[in-house]
Amino acid sequence: MTELIIPAIVSCFVAFFLVFVMTPPLIKFLEKRNMVVKDMNKKEDVMVARPGGLALIVGIIASEMILYAFLQMNEILAIIITTSAAFAIGYVDDRKVMGGWFKPVALALAAIPIIALGAYNSDLAFPIFGVVQIPVLYLALIIFMIPITGNTINSIDVLNGVASGFMVIASFSLSICLFIVQNYEIAIVSLPLGFISLAFYKYHKIPSKIFPGDSGALTLGAMYGAIAIVGGVEIIAAVALLPAVINSFLFLSSVKKIVEHRQIKGKPVDHTDDFRLRATSDKSAPITLVRLILAGGPLSEKQVGYAIFKLAIFSGILAIITAFLMGVTF
Repeated sequence: MTELIIPAIVSCFVAFFLVFVMTPPLIKFLEKRNMVVKDMNKKEDVMVARPGGLALIVGIIASEMILYAFLQMNEILAIIITTSAAFAIGYVDDRKVMGGWFKPVALALAAIPIIALGAYNSDLAFPIFGVVQIPVLYLALIIFMIPITGNTINSIDVLNGVASGFMVIASFSLSICLFIVQNYEIAIVSLPLGFISLAFYKYHKIPSKIFPGDSGALTLGAMYGAIAIVGGVEIIAAVALLPAVINSFLFLSSVKKIVEHRQIKGKPVDHTDDFRLRATSDKSAPITLVRLILAGGPLSEKQVGYAIFKLAIFSGILAIITAFLMGVTF
């Protein structure tokens, strides 16, 4: 355990520093090239740079390569390749709106390096009930999990700071859980994700100076999913991600098909005269977590964001309890 301290400190510092330092010039670069979008939740015509995925993927690759130099683990290579593929998929979607099928199919293919490198354990661990051996079925789980986690984080990226702030809470919760189940090496490997999200949150929080875009959201979500698989903590990871998972489930169950958010005509949320958010009565609009939060009445964007963060903290606590219930499984 002690031999992991130095690589952990170095990788986390590099992860935070690179994203923190790279994001301001990236904002200027995007603004100069007119790669900006309107912030729909501001009364004024506020234009925000997008996408910020480049800063995130540079921080991820650099920090994880440092860990690979120390640990020489195929699991780290699998995380890097899968996450990089997710970034590329998201960037394509940032530049050109693809069909609803594109991201799920492409992200499923991005999961293949995890299988090819053998960076997984086909035993699925459950709290209390123990371990279930599903060698063939587990391969399908890997293929499905990366699209689920990637699109789940993408779907919750609807307000200033929510996606990055949510990932700070979820990823650090997952790291704590990995330490609890004594999977120390993957716990160290997971730490940079939290610091990358934290550095990006500095510029993504209200009022946002940059949006992660699909490239950023898919990068964060895919890395989270890859860590869950190589760490053998899929159930724990799902618990920590529960608010975002519920949001995706509500959206898909109301829309009843896989479709791009930008292609949805009905709006689940609109604005009051003082530009607070409120739930609409539009029956054609999808049901979302934000719409449910606003069912009790209008709230400011910051209040809705804090409500989501509270749910994330609660889910993180549940994930930690789940890790304790699992006991030592490694």
